[in-house]
Amino acid sequence: MRRWKRTMLPIVAALLLVGGVTASTAGATSTQAGAAARPWANAALTPDQRADALLAQMTTAEKLTMLHGGASCGYVGCVDGNTRLGIPPLHLQDGPVGAGDGFSNVTQMAAPVAGAATWDTSLMQSYGQVLGSEQWGKGTNVVLAPTINIVRDPRWGRAFESLGEDPYLTGQMGAADIQGIQSQGPMAQVKHYAVYNQESNRNNSSDNAIVSDRAEREIYTPAFEAAVKQGQVDSVMCSYSAINGPFACENGPLQNGILKGDLGFTGFITSDWGATHSTVASANNGLDMEMPGQDYYGTALTNAVNSGQVSIATINDHVRRILLSMFRQGLFDNPNTGNTNAVVTTAAHAAVSQQVAEEGSVLLKNTGPVLPVASTVHSLAVIGDDAGTDAMTQGGGSAGVNPAHLITPYQGIKSRAGSGTTVTYAPGVASADGSLPPVGSQYLTPSSGSGTGLFGQYHNSTDLSGAVVASRVDSAVDTVYGGASPAAGVNATNWSVKWTGTLAPPTSGSYTFSLNSDDGSRLFINGQQIVNNWGDHGPTTKTGTVTLTAGQPVSIEVDYYQGGGGSNVSLGWQVPGQSAHDQAVAAARSSDLAVVFVSNFESEGSDLGSIDLSAAQNTLVSDVAAANPNTVVVVNSGSAVTMPWAGSVRGI
Repeated sequence: MRRWKRTMLPIVAALLLVGGVTASTAGATSTQAGAAARPWANAALTPDQRADALLAQMTTAEKLTMLHGGASCGYVGCVDGNTRLGIPPLHLQDGPVGAGDGFSNVTQMAAPVAGAATWDTSLMQSYGQVLGSEQWGKGTNVVLAPTINIVRDPRWGRAFESLGEDPYLTGQMGAADIQGIQSQGPMAQVKHYAVYNQESNRNNSSDNAIVSDRAEREIYTPAFEAAVKQGQVDSVMCSYSAINGPFACENGPLQNGILKGDLGFTGFITSDWGATHSTVASANNGLDMEMPGQDYYGTALTNAVNSGQVSIATINDHVRRILLSMFRQGLFDNPNTGNTNAVVTTAAHAAVSQQVAEEGSVLLKNTGPVLPVASTVHSLAVIGDDAGTDAMTQGGGSAGVNPAHLITPYQGIKSRAGSGTTVTYAPGVASADGSLPPVGSQYLTPSSGSGTGLFGQYHNSTDLSGAVVASRVDSAVDTVYGGASPAAGVNATNWSVKWTGTLAPPTSGSYTFSLNSDDGSRLFINGQQIVNNWGDHGPTTKTGTVTLTAGQPVSIEVDYYQGGGGSNVSLGWQVPGQSAHDQAVAAARSSDLAVVFVSNFESEGSDLGSIDLSAAQNTLVSDVAAANPNTVVVVNSGSAVTMPWAGSVRGI
């Protein structure tokens, strides 16, 4: 130490330089030592070499732990990591339409079937990139998508999340989706292998598909072949179906024979959630991982190995496939640092979804032509429950996604039409959530400002306290903000607004008003509270009645607050003596053009009873078309629907 202090400064500088080189060399030596201790950490080796090196160091107990679901981790599926060997955990998450299972601040993509209708593999790859990017940002490293089952029956409840009925198209679009997902960090898990085409009696031996070898290879497995060979997919989910007797996840001819044998799949197979039905049969017939728990691959599999019913060579093959996929995808070298609370939606992602929705739409009929809407149209009636706050933007089940922001068809059309066109809205059928048709702006006069509507005063608090940070005239109380700020200067969350003005009743009698909101809302007429929907809650509808007299305007006040999460508020009413159906027909009759939105809701877990729309929707379309020959129908469905009114409308 004394000798160092007597050294001249130039020598000090030289020694510092040498010290830097020495430190660098020491770091390299440390890395080499680490690689020597854990040769599988050496990125210069091939994934096969790394998987073999790691597998050789694992105990039997450690191997078995990788073959089933582990402790809860905030994702729909979890496989425990191994700190001794440096194996990262696996976080599996739905799904084919975006980061689902209740995640927030994500992009709800257009339905995959719309993507298939674009016939554009480049666009579908971009779709997959959005899925992969957002899931990676949320901490997911296995994305449970895409769904590439063939739609053999249009009543199938999951048709909307599939890629259609054609094996070749499904394969090409699915492979592109997979490439997009895996380019962003996580591996894709394509599903559901195989011959899975109905929800009725699913995961039950009575759902036993009797299929010839030729049909399997020509109809049901070509899309999976494209997923493996073109998409280079790393994992596959086996289905709930029984095929020619055995369940899919213990079906040797399908898993070991076709997928791992003929198609050369070297990744791993995971069971759908609860689709494992055995231990020995599943392990020996190709199932690599049970999800979401360990009913069959926990103690039961350990016992089967100890008794010799399942060989250690079979266990090694299962584990090696998982490790190989993880090394190929870079999960060891680039561990995921995302988290479930991350905000991952972006304007660019939403633009991809919109492009898919636009290019996937199909114009079936255009007499006149009635579309695009001519400049001579100065009044337009938007009709249908599917055009308002109940707009069907997704199907149900594991493909469900909470949208970060929602623009309803009515809102979009009204915004695009501008001030030169009057746009009115009428649901026409009873809303599923009990909300009534919105109160039209022509009946409302703001307490301040000009025009029609109500005067809104916005606060950055949830109780209307504090300064007014924004004020404006809103044409109607019928808005979905999602997680966005309602106006410049207003918070995106934790805000409130008071709308005031007068209401002119068009007729005398008993009026029913509804408030649908997330979170709290309340309605006052002439100072009397008519509807109380105040409180923290998701979308909820409350109603109240009051007697009003035509020609006698009344004061109206609507209060609303947003306390976090989603945000929507809609004030509706039922005019005396006029049903929702009659209101819609009247709106159509008094407009230059009527656009009717209809839909069929589809969901995992149940199949449609028929491909017909509801009787109420079909009657509504027919009556609107009779009232206004310039009628366009927009069908929002994941599969085919009958159209008994097709000859009566000008556009579909």
